[in-house]
Amino acid sequence: MTTPRTEHLVLPGVLTAEEAAATVGGILAVQREDGAVPWFRGHHLDPWDHVEAAMALDAAGEHAAAERAYDWLARHQNEDGSWYAAYADGDPEHITDRGRETNFVAYVAVGVWHHYLATGDDTFLDRMWPTVYAAVEFVLRLQQPGGQIGWKREDDGTDVADALLTGCSSVHHALRCALAIAEQREEPQPDWELAVGALRHAIGRHPERFLDKGRYSMDWYYPVLGGAVTGAAAKERIEADWERFVVPGLGVRCVVPNPWVTGGESAELALALWVMGESDRALEILQSIQHLRDPETGLYWTGYVFEDQVIWPRELTTWTAGSLLLAVAALGGHEPTCAVFGGEHLPRGLDPDCCD
Repeated sequence: MTTPRTEHLVLPGVLTAEEAAATVGGILAVQREDGAVPWFRGHHLDPWDHVEAAMALDAAGEHAAAERAYDWLARHQNEDGSWYAAYADGDPEHITDRGRETNFVAYVAVGVWHHYLATGDDTFLDRMWPTVYAAVEFVLRLQQPGGQIGWKREDDGTDVADALLTGCSSVHHALRCALAIAEQREEPQPDWELAVGALRHAIGRHPERFLDKGRYSMDWYYPVLGGAVTGAAAKERIEADWERFVVPGLGVRCVVPNPWVTGGESAELALALWVMGESDRALEILQSIQHLRDPETGLYWTGYVFEDQVIWPRELTTWTAGSLLLAVAALGGHEPTCAVFGGEHLPRGLDPDCCD
């Protein structure tokens, strides 16, 4: 194992250099030799969280480990461009959920673009392009006439047309990264440009096109984190439900009214705040969840039930650590992470000609 680069992962009240290295080491300790990164050993791998952990490794300079994670995806991609929703302990032969969720599938584009920006490795980008292309094409086959993306394809081939706002916001981000990859390779994808514009319009203008999951904090901040809602509209959205979801000094509720704050949602909100230019509030959120840190492993507990004052569930997840490291990397000025989540240089796609 190399020594992680931690200069941009040091943040007052969040991580020291030694703590950052321990957190990166905690993720590496879970990664299998074949590159798979399950939630924790003995639990399942899902493609979205696998990518998030790989991105955190790249943010720490662990590029070889991150590349193994992407190679795992390339080797085990289904013929239709998808991946299954869950693999037991990252074992590709032991599938525990055969649904194929669109936001899980799309997210490979975010990770691949992040890895390329971190390494400048054109050979890697060339090798992963067929994987990204097939994944995006799978996702866009589930796009609905209103621009939203259907949630998933069942194992029997049935497409679920219902759309999730959080998932679609993540897909919006992924499509922009996929377009950036296409531009870098000088392979224009006009259909993707139209698709991302229609999706952004649905997210920003048509909440009725999505299932009502307003109790979940992810539906609150993900349109901002995914770059579909920006500027004054983003600030208005975050302010409107701040007191509903944020528990001062403890973190962000996963779902209201449950008295449960979670590390992953808190770190993602911090990243969304950074995207909005509110680094001070982002830092406060990250500082508030340090009670979830396990000093022995450097990883973070998934959540905390504050009414009962107990850690729950009793699991230290790679994706919670990964989300925190990415938020810290953004605040620390790590250029690839800032470029991927800041979105300033990501293609926007084409806006629809009409408004409805």
